[in-house]
Amino acid sequence: MSQPTPDETILGLLMQKAQHGYQLLEAFADEQALGRVWKLSTSQLYAVLKRLQTQGFITGEEAYSLDAPPRTVYHITRSGEAYVQAWLGELNPSPSIRRVRVEFLSRLYIARLLHQPTEVLIRSQKITCLEKRDALAAQRSNADNSFGALALELEIAQFETILAWITQLESIPTSF
Repeated sequence: MSQPTPDETILGLLMQKAQHGYQLLEAFADEQALGRVWKLSTSQLYAVLKRLQTQGFITGEEAYSLDAPPRTVYHITRSGEAYVQAWLGELNPSPSIRRVRVEFLSRLYIARLLHQPTEVLIRSQKITCLEKRDALAAQRSNADNSFGALALELEIAQFETILAWITQLESIPTSF
């Protein structure tokens, strides 16, 4: 399984408003925003912006100011918006612990930022995590006293914690 990338999250930020790179970096540095989810360097951000531009999801426009050097302001395209909407509406998200911590939180953040409903997003994540937890619990019946059984118990406990957290999310208002 590949590592999550911030592509969709960056597109979501641009869907809210056109921004230059340093503005985008601020959202990834702010621990009240995406700072607890992503650790993104300046070089990583600009590599993603270049990739998104090559894919036709964003365009860049030079902006000039009297008191600052020229900056590229990025705008999302219609295909970029469609890509974000598909990402937000994903009905079968990965139940991987890392992907829940990074991708699900990112989707939740962007959906709230764009004032979109989060109920389906939360319910879809809950269903895939329930299915994964149940599959792991079924494996437990065949487990012995090996190290693998110990690791299995930890994985089940992690899913129990995530499911309890998602259940709490269901009662939190969709905006922040």
